[in-house]
Amino acid sequence: MTAWLVALCCLAFATVNVVFEATGHFADGPYAEYSSAISAMNWLVVGLKVAGAAVALSSIARRRSSPVVLGLLVWGAFALLGIYALGSVVQAIGMVSGLAGSADQITVAGIGYVLFFVLIAAGYGVLAISFSRRTQLRKGVAVLGVLGAPVVLGFILVAMPMLLTALGLMPSV
Repeated sequence: MTAWLVALCCLAFATVNVVFEATGHFADGPYAEYSSAISAMNWLVVGLKVAGAAVALSSIARRRSSPVVLGLLVWGAFALLGIYALGSVVQAIGMVSGLAGSADQITVAGIGYVLFFVLIAAGYGVLAISFSRRTQLRKGVAVLGVLGAPVVLGFILVAMPMLLTALGLMPSV
């Protein structure tokens, strides 16, 4: 049941990005200058979210290709979303304490967004533990999956914007 819920959440969240693209949501307004870069990032995260749904469902499939690869992916998804959610919580604490930004910037939608990521991370945690137990996966695979998550997150949040700027899709700051 958890795998289906996680996969559904991933696909529903991917749909949001597809709707943004279909409606030209960022083509006008304050982000118009970044619309090409946002479009590239939107399609990247759609791919990642669809892949995340596939990983969630594969973790419960009777027939799977490689338990080691799938173990890396499910533990990596858990850690990636957990780190992202934790970073958002730390950012909110900084805003509430006045260290960065203002508590006025925290909205109900923002809180819901963070809670959504916390719940999906928890879902992947359940899947990762369950998968590891069922397949008797070595702990080293879980460790590698968790250690790979910051690399992927860094690619998405740091390397991709740098690449998009170098390609001229995003203005340099």
